[in-house]
Amino acid sequence: MLGEKSKYAPECRENGYIYANYGINTDLTNELPEDWTEFNNKWRPYLVSQGKTPVGAGLSCGALWTICKGILIGDIIFSPDGKGNYYVGEVIGDYEYHPNIETAHRRKVQWYTNTVKRSDMSLELRNSTGSTGTTCEITKYREELEVLIGGGPTKNILSSTDKSIENPTSFALEKHLEDFLVRNWNNTIFAQNYDILRENGEIVGQQFPSDTGPIDILAISKDEKEYLVIELKKGRASDNVVGQILRYMGYLQESYCTPNQTVKGVIIALEDDLRIRRALAVTNNIDFYSYQINFELHKQ
Repeated sequence: MLGEKSKYAPECRENGYIYANYGINTDLTNELPEDWTEFNNKWRPYLVSQGKTPVGAGLSCGALWTICKGILIGDIIFSPDGKGNYYVGEVIGDYEYHPNIETAHRRKVQWYTNTVKRSDMSLELRNSTGSTGTTCEITKYREELEVLIGGGPTKNILSSTDKSIENPTSFALEKHLEDFLVRNWNNTIFAQNYDILRENGEIVGQQFPSDTGPIDILAISKDEKEYLVIELKKGRASDNVVGQILRYMGYLQESYCTPNQTVKGVIIALEDDLRIRRALAVTNNIDFYSYQINFELHKQ
């Protein structure tokens, strides 16, 4: 995302770059370690001292590091133009610092001549690229993205590059479920005690970044004493999803929790899973839910 409401998109396209800022007005050439958590640990306290919340500071550091270091030369990036289309380009340069302007932290990009219509994207890809954050990872839609770059709509593609996914159909259903839960949070059983994590009024708790991957849904209790990690099985092997949610919970405990905060987990799957129930039998802070899909026909 090239500025609020893509306000810098035309300038970035014309001059061949992407950028970030976040109020760190210093050259980061020698401040970009290979591990983004090191960058967060150094700069998050500074952003907190400048008025950001701990969550907001962490998200800002993660996005800034990703743009300046995490994105590699040769990577393909998509940037919305604010008019329903996406610019497509290839990153061709390392980090550059341009002082005293909002677009200070930059990477050179060779933009393609063609753009991609948002309306041509599959629903899953549209939801993923609709993140309120500055950056989002869409590599799992590689097959669809390659077709889109070539000029064709791909609304019916169903695929994932994640080798841990055993059931692509379940993966697709539970990706829809993730979006449904976020849009209809107030009607879920979790809403009585938890709110999806927000920053400045915007939802940041969907696909919340961590050092071992994005958390499907992150919520916080209404008294702000407990984080709730919700992870959908999404067709993955049972052992993988249990291990993943434990890693997410450990990350939050170490990186975000204050001494009076705790972390709880929830796993949601399309059907009952004995392996998940066995694994969770020795834990006391992760719940397991299955869900049903019901359709009703009403004669008109």
